[in-house]
Amino acid sequence: MTAIKTIAVIGTGTIGASWAALFIGHGYDVVANDPGPDAEAKMRAFVARALPDAQPSTPVRNGTLTFVATPEAAVARADLIQENAPERADLKADLIAKLEAACPPHCVIASSTTAFPQSTIAAKAKDKSRVIVAHPFNPPHLVPLVELVGSAPDVPAVRTAYDFYKSVGREPVILKKEAVGHLANRLQGALMREAMFCLEQGIADVEDIDRALRYGPGLRWAFMGAFQTYHLAGGQGGIRHYFKHLGASQTQRWEALGTPMLNPAFEARTIAGVEAMIGERSIDDLEAERDRALIGITAAVKAAKKASGS
Repeated sequence: MTAIKTIAVIGTGTIGASWAALFIGHGYDVVANDPGPDAEAKMRAFVARALPDAQPSTPVRNGTLTFVATPEAAVARADLIQENAPERADLKADLIAKLEAACPPHCVIASSTTAFPQSTIAAKAKDKSRVIVAHPFNPPHLVPLVELVGSAPDVPAVRTAYDFYKSVGREPVILKKEAVGHLANRLQGALMREAMFCLEQGIADVEDIDRALRYGPGLRWAFMGAFQTYHLAGGQGGIRHYFKHLGASQTQRWEALGTPMLNPAFEARTIAGVEAMIGERSIDDLEAERDRALIGITAAVKAAKKASGS
């Protein structure tokens, strides 16, 4: 990826700082900007902690980190911009237009937006084809998925971004059309809706719902998706056999799925269940546990793929 050397990280909260650690660990120079109080100190502390886990298995020279006072200064020499501003459509559209005016013509402008379609964040850009969604899962330096959405699937900005994210060990997925919430969050949201419905209906409590996912389908989902899971569920006949013999029962289960109604009482019940499950563990404790597990699971999946030659 000789075309990309300098990356601007705009917004250095949890997502932006994690992106920066990944880029720096893979040898790219990062120029960052964030208007928040003590933003530079917080970012540098995060990067220092995350850098050992963000580096590739074959170490390279770490890139540099420079923090500047304005977004315009951050993008002046950028080859790629990773924008991580707060999730407000008007703010992002205005910011991206400002970044476009200040960055070089070849620069790709990538937004980490969680839910907004590409057309929304690029609404005020002069060249909408260079603005893309590059949505990661938290934390980006540990979770490989990056969802890419462009003005069209085959525009140069999407292809450049795809190659770049692959080069830093990510697994980019190109969406063929834009959708609110992109792809993985829609799948995750559907699961959370049914988990909340099961809680609402008294089918199970918070802890047992989470345990059912952790020790059941969650283990499989670490290394294969929904379609492959159901392909194997069909035995030797694969998904053809599954549809033939179990398709009707699958339809019955879909028809039984529900939509919970959020209200103060149900929210309080959910919060109480989560807090009882978590106990005395702090957010920092939970994040550390999550990160260690992500590193271990990723290593195990890579080892399994290598052993199978896939």
